[in-house]
Amino acid sequence: MNQNERRCDLHTHSQASDGMQSPTDNVKLAKQRGLAAVALTDHDTVSGVAEAKRAGQEYDLEVVAGVEISTRAGGKDIHVLGYYVDTDDEQFLQRLRGLREAREERNHLIIGKLQELGLDISWQEVLDGLGRPLEPDESIGRPHMADVLVKKGYAADMRDAFDRYLAEGKPGFVSVPRVTPKDACNWIRAAGGAAVIAHPGLYQDDELVRQIIKDSLPDGLEVYHSDHGPEDELRYAEMAREYSLIETGGSDYHGERQGIVFHGDLGSKTVTVDVLERLQAAAKK
Repeated sequence: MNQNERRCDLHTHSQASDGMQSPTDNVKLAKQRGLAAVALTDHDTVSGVAEAKRAGQEYDLEVVAGVEISTRAGGKDIHVLGYYVDTDDEQFLQRLRGLREAREERNHLIIGKLQELGLDISWQEVLDGLGRPLEPDESIGRPHMADVLVKKGYAADMRDAFDRYLAEGKPGFVSVPRVTPKDACNWIRAAGGAAVIAHPGLYQDDELVRQIIKDSLPDGLEVYHSDHGPEDELRYAEMAREYSLIETGGSDYHGERQGIVFHGDLGSKTVTVDVLERLQAAAKK
């Protein structure tokens, strides 16, 4: 048996947000990598899930309906993953719509900041960079802007674009009012899903992570992530056990830009299928 046949990547993005590939391509790649399941967790949208589900039937692969919700706590952007959410829940869809509107406002403010820095970049260039019309309920993110910055020579690659301009604390960074992690966890549960705090290592503040866990009462913690080193994994596995949370993981795959796979390649960070069973059980509570 292929060692991956019992493993799942629970964090991937598609063109429905800031990924480079279609939902179908993500599912096809997961199948090629020998995975048992893959979750589609686009930012503030579930618009790609139906296509991913159809592809899952075609390629005989389990597809988990997911989302990654943008929140704010402790002066930092915090992401909350939702699994097994009802993608037809109208209240949930309306809430996500509000988040995308805030994201679009932020995007225009970022472009304005970059222009103030003397960079020749426009919103239309970002849209043109998609290479296709923006579909309803899809969302634009900072990687799309980073793509333009690289193409115009303002940054060497995606990572450089974030390090120079777009990451938190950098001159092009903008934060708009967002919901709290507790709100996001409640929304996910109301939509029949299980809530997980994403990539805690990226926040560089474990006390904040602990406070979020205590306040939000998530079902899980993303222990295994492409930007977590072995020490991070050990630390967050211990934290997850301390609070009786499900230990989840995924690559945070966004596809390839300028020859570089952003975060991690699909299937590079996985968990066993029993994690899915635990998430399903939590979602049904």
